[in-house]
Amino acid sequence: MGSTPPAGADAARLEAPRPEAQANSAPRDEVDELVDAWRAQRPDLDVEPLQVLSRISRLARHLDIARRGAFAAHGLEIWEFDVLSALRRQGPPFQLTPGALVRATLVTSGTMTNRIDRLAAAGLVRREPDPSDKRGVLVTLTEQGEARVDAALADLLRSERALLANLDDAERVRLADLMRTLLAPFDAATDA
Repeated sequence: MGSTPPAGADAARLEAPRPEAQANSAPRDEVDELVDAWRAQRPDLDVEPLQVLSRISRLARHLDIARRGAFAAHGLEIWEFDVLSALRRQGPPFQLTPGALVRATLVTSGTMTNRIDRLAAAGLVRREPDPSDKRGVLVTLTEQGEARVDAALADLLRSERALLANLDDAERVRLADLMRTLLAPFDAATDA
């Protein structure tokens, strides 16, 4: 365990506003309260990661709600949108092998087989023979699947724009760059 600072020094540190808080014109939020409470209770720990990661976690919850709402309005679950959008992003003829869908959606092959079966039963995709592999199949987006994923994407983007409404263009670019820097090592580990 680290040494505990004297009570007077600790109290002064807690009462004095942090320099970055003074320079920041953003209003305080629940994470500020959480961080302040942890600083008071555990002055021996560096709780600064909470400043970023607790906000990311809270934003993820809001994004999840927005995603579910946008997809539900079009009769889709999140997993259905993920598969359909992986196909849609390919461009015509909107096809991928089941293995490519597994890699695009980060699920197991057994899970993907089940998902393809369910989407095919709903008329959103169809299986076709793979002309380059006599034993293989291609999963193809149907017109109905294309229409549903396109409409759900448009609604999702409206919701996501609303989530980012308090940021100007430069702030959005900067935030995207910072998030990319944070995510890159995880993506590299997944690709390896």
